Amino acid sequence: MTDPAPIERPTWLTSGDFTEADEPMRLFSTWFEEAVRREPADPNAMALATVDAEGVPNVRMVLLKGVDERGFVFYTNRDSTKGKELEGARKAALVFHWKSLTRQVRIRGTVEPVTDEEANAYFATRPRLAQIGAWASRQSAPLESRLAFEKAVARYTAKYVVGPVPRPPNWSGYRVVPDGIEFWHDRPFRLHDRIEFRREAPGGSWTKTRLYP
Repeated sequence: MTDPAPIERPTWLTSGDFTEADEPMRLFSTWFEEAVRREPADPNAMALATVDAEGVPNVRMVLLKGVDERGFVFYTNRDSTKGKELEGARKAALVFHWKSLTRQVRIRGTVEPVTDEEANAYFATRPRLAQIGAWASRQSAPLESRLAFEKAVARYTAKYVVGPVPRPPNWSGYRVVPDGIEFWHDRPFRLHDRIEFRREAPGGSWTKTRLYP
C-alpha cells in the first residue's frame, strides 16, 4: 500500500518556521491562539495521562482552563480516579491535538495543586448548573442509577437556591509544571517537523532539540 497523495493545505498552515522558536511557552501561546481561532470544537481539549499506584497508565480528555509561564491548569474532583493518581504520583503528561491545524503538542512534568484563591476565582465563572453538578457528583464512584444522580442535583439545587454556590472543598485544580514540551507539525509524506524543549527544573533555562519524525 502506498501513501496517499499529500493533502493541499492552506498557506497559513505552512507559513513560517516554528522550529526557529527558542522559548516553548511563547510558542505554545501562539499556537493556542491560532487553535482558538480555527479549531472548530474545543481547542482547549487535551489528553491527560496519569499512572496509578501499580504504575498502570490512565488517559482521558480534560479542558485547559489556564496557562502561563508556570504551567497548564485544569480542574477536577480531587476524590476522582484522576485526582487520586495526580496526588499519588505528582507527575502527568498532556497532549493537544489540533487536527484542523495538523499540529500536536506533548507536555510532561510535575503536578502541583492550584491555590484556593485560583480555584475559587475559576469556580465562580462556571455556569450555575455546573457548580451544582460539582456538589452532586461523586466523580468516578459507582452510580446505582441516573435517577440517583438527578436526585442529588435536585437536592443541591434546593440547598443553594439563593445566593452564590460555594466551591466544594474536594473540587479544585492542578497545574502541570512542564519539564518537557514537544511541538509537532504535519508535513507531506510523513516528513514531519518536531522540536523538543527540555529543562532540569522549573524556572530553569530550556534546551531545544530537533527530532527525526
